Amino acid sequence: MSEQHKRHTGKWKKWLREILFFTVLLTVVSVGVDLWRSQSVPDDTLFTLKAPDIQGEAVDIAALSKEQPVIVYFWATWCGVCRFITPSVNWLSQYYPTVGISLTSGSDQKLQQYFANKGLGFQNVNDEKNVLGREWGVAFTPTVFIVRDGKVTFITSGITTPPGLLARLWLS
Repeated sequence: MSEQHKRHTGKWKKWLREILFFTVLLTVVSVGVDLWRSQSVPDDTLFTLKAPDIQGEAVDIAALSKEQPVIVYFWATWCGVCRFITPSVNWLSQYYPTVGISLTSGSDQKLQQYFANKGLGFQNVNDEKNVLGREWGVAFTPTVFIVRDGKVTFITSGITTPPGLLARLWLS
């Protein structure tokens, strides 16, 4: 192996170590901030939702959250940041119960078409008038709640990573 090749390989290893370090650091800081923010949610508050999803199926977050944590994902079709978070939420929906709540995103039919076009598979409740968003105190999209036994264990807003979401699920 030439000296130039060794230097080039060494640079790549250094870059990868730095990327890994900052990814882990960002995840730890993000989870810490979310833990701090979650303290403002009263312990005795049960976050319930009983509503039909866009397919007409019943959604009951309290029942879903008895066995394992549930991802409650407030998002919108018009939200630019949601385009980056939704694939992670969709991937996690294969392993954890997930309920999306789309805020002011149009009719059920429009959302069904959106889900089909994007290949999304999680349950979704249409909150056309932002009633649920206000009840849950959602200030902006995307906002992810992790609910266990009907109680919120984590809240995060804005960009988050798949490892960050997994860490929140494992800790709840």
